[in-house]
Amino acid sequence: MRGKRKTFVGVLIFFSILMYSSMTAFAADEALEYVPGMYATFWALIPPVVAIVLALITKEVYSSLFVGIVIGGLFYSGFQFELTVTHVFQDGIVGVLSDSYNVGILVFLVVLGIMVCMMNKAGGSAAFGRWASEHIKSRVGAQLATVALGVLIFIDDYFNCLTVGSVMRPVTDKHNVSRAKLSYLIDATAAPVCIIAPISSWAAAVTGFVEGEDGFSIFIRAIPYNYYALLTIVMMITIIVLNIDYGQMRLHEENALKGDLYTTPDRPYANTEEEVADSKGSVIDLVFPIIVLIICCVIGMIYTGGFFSGAGFVEAFSGSDASVGLMLGSFFAFLITIVFYALRKVLKFSESMACVPEGFKAMVPAILILTFAWTLKAMTDSLGAAEYVAEMMKTAAGGLVSLLPAIIFLVGCFLAFATGTSWGTFGILIPIVVAVFAGTNENMMIMSISACMAGAVCGDHCSPISDTTIMASAGAQCNHVNHVSTQLPYAVTAAAVSFVTYAIAGFIRNPFICLPIGIVLMVGTLVVIKKIEK
Repeated sequence: MRGKRKTFVGVLIFFSILMYSSMTAFAADEALEYVPGMYATFWALIPPVVAIVLALITKEVYSSLFVGIVIGGLFYSGFQFELTVTHVFQDGIVGVLSDSYNVGILVFLVVLGIMVCMMNKAGGSAAFGRWASEHIKSRVGAQLATVALGVLIFIDDYFNCLTVGSVMRPVTDKHNVSRAKLSYLIDATAAPVCIIAPISSWAAAVTGFVEGEDGFSIFIRAIPYNYYALLTIVMMITIIVLNIDYGQMRLHEENALKGDLYTTPDRPYANTEEEVADSKGSVIDLVFPIIVLIICCVIGMIYTGGFFSGAGFVEAFSGSDASVGLMLGSFFAFLITIVFYALRKVLKFSESMACVPEGFKAMVPAILILTFAWTLKAMTDSLGAAEYVAEMMKTAAGGLVSLLPAIIFLVGCFLAFATGTSWGTFGILIPIVVAVFAGTNENMMIMSISACMAGAVCGDHCSPISDTTIMASAGAQCNHVNHVSTQLPYAVTAAAVSFVTYAIAGFIRNPFICLPIGIVLMVGTLVVIKKIEK
């Protein structure tokens, strides 16, 4: 009897476990198949729009981003409390911080912060500032030097923002260039330069999205049609040489001439700056680490692309993983810099190690904003924002073919602005363009792909939740909302001229005629703005 009871209990336990397992599997399947009621609708774009508008109104970026995240969670869950909380924190914040690509970028960011702190403490930044003050005599020269360095560092936009910022900040401060203007120059030479540089992480990303075609060849042929990037560079040089400032930037520049580089009282990076009075440092203590950083990052990127396993240089760059490559490159540059400073006796090993927490602290504001921006993007992805825009794009593709490049440019701007990502915009729009034009109208396909890239960079340039925009603020050590509000009128001006140029290009379809027209329109627009401002 006891044996039968044991058998009965065992069978009961077995069936209970089986039933529980099936219920768990069913629940898991149900969770996987869960589609929010607002999926792929206009409502998917509301969370980033709310976050952006709040940030511009309140001038407070952390709470604005978090409000957008919560709204995204509420829309996803259908206003259920438990699902909202788990989606925001587990799928959102924890999810983006568990992503290996994101973690690699954060490590790269922290290591660069540490290296900047070391360069300051070793006296390299101060020595470069002294050298530059002897050779760069004017505000115009300081700004043009910033643009030149930004154009030279075309490997990656993150790397560009932080490196140009750390090198040129002492120089622009010396000549009373506002932090808002510096952050604009950094941002405008980051993504716009990377998107027309064949050897860059951006070129690698774009070529990866052009399936079934020679992606690298198409990227090269699309460069003359990338009007936003090219006209942004023209615009920067024009406003520097002709001394044109308008919108909020004018106020910042006027205050900078009076000695106030920030304009607003909120200065999140001000306490992280260190000046070394009596230092043994010289210009080489800044130049050497920067050169080593560039070399190590290039090696790191081609390593991830399989260069040392037999792949060609261009092929390796096209197939590289920017996150891993930059992380590895920055780490080895950090080690070499420690040894270099120790051998030169400008910084002891213990002093270099003391820069580790200091450098981390310097990057905390950028890390926080990046984390929230990535989480907001995760919310919009879960609501199907990309699918909604892609469907709109397919509908528009059947309309006026000649105006399609201009339409694609606007769609790219809007999508990148709302989601804060250029690469995500490439991934959505470029395959659609290839599907529409491949094998039928190659010239229009190349022009439209270029419009995708230009629109994505433009939207990324304007968006407060873009990681490149956040990096530019960090590189210039500028209040993030100040950077966004001062840059927006400039980016919109370049976008308007680019849109008109794409509309013309849709009919003429010759880059050697359209690009000069765009340049003339850009310069003419800025001259008119200057007269209006006067």
